[in-house]
Amino acid sequence: MKVDSPKVMTRRDSVKSKYVNPGKVAGRKAVLKSLILPGLGQIYNLQLLNDGSRAGKNLTFQRIYTIGKIGAIYGGFTVLTLSYIESSKQYDLYLKELQYRNNHGGKADPNGPFIKDDGSEFSTSGITTGKDTYRRNKQIVLFSYGLVYIANVVDAYVAARLHFFNIDDKLSFRAVPTLINSNSMYSFRAMPALKLSLTF
Repeated sequence: MKVDSPKVMTRRDSVKSKYVNPGKVAGRKAVLKSLILPGLGQIYNLQLLNDGSRAGKNLTFQRIYTIGKIGAIYGGFTVLTLSYIESSKQYDLYLKELQYRNNHGGKADPNGPFIKDDGSEFSTSGITTGKDTYRRNKQIVLFSYGLVYIANVVDAYVAARLHFFNIDDKLSFRAVPTLINSNSMYSFRAMPALKLSLTF
């Protein structure tokens, strides 16, 4: 007759497995993908929607909304790129005219675009202002590139985290009027208030 020896409990068996928050994991992945390539985090979130694991009923609107965000990111980058190209072109034009006037005693370039129809010249101060304006526009566009890039990362993170937020029918909200005690040391004074309850 064989008697099985009792199983020895190890420390690893006694320690409970660590809880992993799927929303936090998905958020990190979305941020990493968005940092590598703008819009990639949104594509990852679209894959999360397609796997059908989100709590909720109709995901069609969310899919359309996510695709729209990807289009908006690249639309924004396209508009900013076109604006930067145009501002650079105009800046170079104004700068070239100023350099010509510097080298020719303040006279305008006869082949340049700064001669009016009546033969008079645009003022040097106006051309300097124009050059500074287009230089500032270029700087604003570069700053806007950074804002769109950061917004893309933040949006991907928030959408990935909210993907695992429970939005089923068990979620409820209730507001009930009540009285609260704002008493002093020797008196009781009831004040109206609103009690909010969130159940999930």
